[in-house]
Amino acid sequence: MGRTRTLAEVYRRFGEVDAAGTSPLYERVAVAIAESDEALRAVEAAPARKRRPAVILAALHDLALAGRAPALAAAYSAGDGDAAADAAIATLVRMTDPVVALATRRSPRTDESGHCAVLYPAVAEAARRVGATAVGLVDVGRSAGLNLSVDRVGITYGTGPALGDPSSPVQMSASVVGDRPVPTRPMPEVVTRIGVDLDPVDVTDEAEARWLRACLWPDHRERIARLEAEIALAATAPPLLLRGDPVAVLPDALARVPADTLPVVTTTWALSRVPLEDRLRFLHRLDAAATNRPAAWVSVEGVGVAPAIPTFGDRRASGHSIIGLAVFAHSSLRADALGRCWSQGRLLWTARDEEP
Repeated sequence: MGRTRTLAEVYRRFGEVDAAGTSPLYERVAVAIAESDEALRAVEAAPARKRRPAVILAALHDLALAGRAPALAAAYSAGDGDAAADAAIATLVRMTDPVVALATRRSPRTDESGHCAVLYPAVAEAARRVGATAVGLVDVGRSAGLNLSVDRVGITYGTGPALGDPSSPVQMSASVVGDRPVPTRPMPEVVTRIGVDLDPVDVTDEAEARWLRACLWPDHRERIARLEAEIALAATAPPLLLRGDPVAVLPDALARVPADTLPVVTTTWALSRVPLEDRLRFLHRLDAAATNRPAAWVSVEGVGVAPAIPTFGDRRASGHSIIGLAVFAHSSLRADALGRCWSQGRLLWTARDEEP
């Protein structure tokens, strides 16, 4: 009973705090699960670390998207919270084994998309600093590699400049804070796209792409539409995906970038998940890779998370992130903070553009 009450509290808090005002559907579903002994017993069939609402609700959403829970799919489509709550509980009770199997095998995928607006100017700046006419992108820690389409999307910055491909099926936007405009340098040709992750997601695989969709909340229509478009775009030029510990795999990934091409490693809110010791090893691996040619690292991480990147003197946990650029060349390192961003890159501030 103690375990059940604790689990009920977790789901109630998710509904009344995390989803409240953000997802009416999940607010109603989570509270209904918290109030259902049958549903809680079904959730308890999953391993303890897989009972969290984010995992179980994504598993239910996956079944709905796959056509295996039609009543739940219909309720989500209609935005009917009461019907969704009833269907979610019925699905949990009737399909406990498939829900548990999905939750056990999968991990939540959050904030997979929409980062290109903050990455594009930084990658272009990396190329400018070393005079590169082509880059090889190596994205670390974003399992589906959607950041690797950064040059293939269209991006607008408020009422200011537009970058990328204006005819792309994927269009993004970001608001600019302050009076300094976003630099308008175009990105050079991207000749290599490599994703590195412990558990990479192949967007050309129907089940894996569906799981990405399932991790979005079903009433977040705009995010779902954007993810659909990004998956479709990425599938037209699938990146090379390397599985393994990013620090260990990074040298192999960099070696796959042609010799006459600038390797640009990108991390977006990925390093906070690893200990400081591994972050420093990551930096050293990048330094070692630049023995015979330059290499660059574009980071979008919380304040103080990316080693060697300045922070403008900002405090940690300030609610924003630092856009960083580190260029390794000839046994030297130049690391700069290019700006700040908020809301996963949808709001950004550009620092003064200084010539090297």
